[in-house]
Amino acid sequence: MAIAAAAVIVPLGLLFFISGLVVNLIQAACFITIKPLSKSLYRRINREVAELLWLELIWLFDWWAGIKVKIYTDRETLKKMGKEHALVISNHRSDIDWLVGWVLAQRSGCLGSAVAVMKKSSKFLPVIGWSMWFSEYLFLERSWAKDEGTIKGFVAAVSHMRSFVPAIYDVTVAIPKSSPAPTMVRMFKGQPSVVHVHIKRHLMKELPESDDAVAQWCKDVFVAKDSLLDKHNAEDTFSGQELQEIPRPVKPLLVAISWVCLVIFGVLKFLQWSSLLSSWRGIAVSAFCLAVVTVLMHILILFSQSERSTPTKVAPAKPKKVSEAAESRQDKQQ
Repeated sequence: MAIAAAAVIVPLGLLFFISGLVVNLIQAACFITIKPLSKSLYRRINREVAELLWLELIWLFDWWAGIKVKIYTDRETLKKMGKEHALVISNHRSDIDWLVGWVLAQRSGCLGSAVAVMKKSSKFLPVIGWSMWFSEYLFLERSWAKDEGTIKGFVAAVSHMRSFVPAIYDVTVAIPKSSPAPTMVRMFKGQPSVVHVHIKRHLMKELPESDDAVAQWCKDVFVAKDSLLDKHNAEDTFSGQELQEIPRPVKPLLVAISWVCLVIFGVLKFLQWSSLLSSWRGIAVSAFCLAVVTVLMHILILFSQSERSTPTKVAPAKPKKVSEAAESRQDKQQ
């Protein structure tokens, strides 16, 4: 079984890491030469370049493994997805929820423009982590004392985004009982799964004004999310919300086919030029490179196996401490 899995994962790993290094080099060149002159131009170019890598993973998700994402939301929310700035909050139920987010962003037409909050160690992950860093993702220590200066929490995010972000998308991810939870290993093996996604749109202008009230609003949202998950566990669906059909896009398939052709052509030309397989030393170097790819794929798979969301058990906020924290943030900003 392990040999069969390696026979699939290693070729896909070679494709991903070779194409990813090409993307990283282009991103690095743009970062050095273009970003100092124009951040907006750099971001426009990086958006298109980063998608060339991220679409490979979406191809694995959509076409190789055939993982089905069933979206439960109203038609108005579906129409607005990808057409407006939005702050997205979500729970965490499987190893590849971040990839589910990318799939939703790609189907909404905003994959390259999306920015996520990731744990700090993500940016050191070869290829994919580097692409996130060049794309200006936010990386956190998972420690409030260290992360306050980077993100300042949901309350501060709302405070800064009120003027230009019209909506908050409350996303709830659930795995039906009839389907195994999707994982990176299952995805690379081409094994299908099903993911249910419930999306509720909140207007930013309807949120309360004070920091205390916004913090309580966030807590209430996650308490409601837990109730929604309990109901899903009982019914195995998000009842009361319409199932929206979004067709599987062809773009990830075309990008993957293009990368396969380019990588195979490049590797064959390199082997022909270098005569790498004509000597024992060359064979040893090739075996070493395959071993490195195998290790990197193992690291990628282990990295995705993060903890799940747990039911919200938050003690009632103490207004005094929240107020003191807000004053402390204002002092720092001044």
